[in-house]
Amino acid sequence: MMVGVSKGFEKKLQLVGVGYRAAVEKSELVMNLGFSHQVRMQIPAGITVKVEENTRLTVFGRDKCAVGDFAASIRSWRPPEPYKGKGIKYANEVIRRKEGKVGKKK
Repeated sequence: MMVGVSKGFEKKLQLVGVGYRAAVEKSELVMNLGFSHQVRMQIPAGITVKVEENTRLTVFGRDKCAVGDFAASIRSWRPPEPYKGKGIKYANEVIRRKEGKVGKKK
């Protein structure tokens, strides 16, 4: 049985950060990511995007490569940063956090 034909493939993404949100308008994905403008991305044919609670995205399609490429292009707008963890991350991704600046030692 072929997985892509019977079930399809999906990637789940999560927007982490104050004011980060996403919506689908017709065939466009519209995201507010802290820029001075909205980020608009055309959704390719054969791929569907679902938005839940404004911060969780599900990219679904029959072609595994196309789903992965589109999810990676969404993530490339704001990859997660290691200090506060803000950005767009995959749902199952673990972000290694770094310690911030430390006071002067005597």
